Amino acid sequence: MSVSGSGSGRGAGSTPTDTATALAPYGWDEGWAEAFAPYYAQGLLPGRVIRVDRGQCDVVTAEGTVRADTAFVTPHDPMRVVCTGDWVAVQPEGNPCHVRAYLPRRTAFVRSTSSRRSEGQILAANVDHAVVAVSLAAELELARVERFLALAWESGAQPLVVLTKADLVPDPVTRSHLVADVETSAPGVPVYAVSARTGEGLDVLAAVAAGGTSVLLGQSGAGKSTLANALLGEDVMDVRAVRDADGKGRHTTTTRNLLALPGGGVLIDTPGLRGVGLYDAATGVGQVFAEIEELAEGCRFHDCAHESEPGCAVQEAIAEGELPHRRLESYRKLLRENQRIVAQSDARLRSEIRKDWKRKDAQARAAMEFKRGGHWR
Repeated sequence: MSVSGSGSGRGAGSTPTDTATALAPYGWDEGWAEAFAPYYAQGLLPGRVIRVDRGQCDVVTAEGTVRADTAFVTPHDPMRVVCTGDWVAVQPEGNPCHVRAYLPRRTAFVRSTSSRRSEGQILAANVDHAVVAVSLAAELELARVERFLALAWESGAQPLVVLTKADLVPDPVTRSHLVADVETSAPGVPVYAVSARTGEGLDVLAAVAAGGTSVLLGQSGAGKSTLANALLGEDVMDVRAVRDADGKGRHTTTTRNLLALPGGGVLIDTPGLRGVGLYDAATGVGQVFAEIEELAEGCRFHDCAHESEPGCAVQEAIAEGELPHRRLESYRKLLRENQRIVAQSDARLRSEIRKDWKRKDAQARAAMEFKRGGHWR
């Protein structure tokens, strides 16, 4: 990636018209221009962050790509640090330049950090499409797909699932079954089987990506970098072979990079994600398991736990084969995890959870006594 030289006075000749022409391939539109208007008067330069690295970032502007320091906009809150995909206001003088502000984000893909504190980590900002890459070279982990989709829906972006390395499953019947399994776990989400090696499905994916900003998400070895290179039409991202034993790979992408696509739109390639913790994603979980929440509306009790309660529409759907039991278990697991994350920063919710635990414990004890004595106490 080339970075322009420093030199004072950068941006002095840039106008809103220059910016619109130069930054349109990176997603600049009238909405961003309106949001940036107050910063023009301050002599600041608009640009989009294409890479962040240790307190500095590369920003593409109307006058080229500049290296900028983020010290002025790096608070203690990890949710407010500059990230790839942000639109920022750059003070052009100096070497490096400085980011003075970033524009309000339209969407943000956030996961919980690995720490015990209830903190989120922003992986990408201002994303239109969240592309979940899943390799067909390894056994499908539908629960992991559902986890990625919950975060994608919560971000505000439109998720889609791309089943990579489709050429490794040449049998059309087998491939059709795999696609159907993922579609069952991804209601309302497009699912595409693609092959970067043969080009299968790339035209459809390129057409989707041309409609805005797309972020590639998935585990190491999912083929994200290979897919990115295929969409870019050149080998920009480093690619390494996966392990034969389990189909998994090592991290080849170590930073999040935003790249303009030749057919339009921009792509953010991310490092492989080993851990994908939920972060206040109740709405996203509800979207992924929309059929369960819809069924729950028909349960006899409004607080039905979908276990052994009479008149449970969810359990009835499972018994009739309309809903896989695995889906219900995955739904419960993600709800519990999300509730635990939110409760770490919400004292009232922690109290409600404890009360709920006590209520369920009392119900369980009563049920046990009933079985033993044949009557309720």
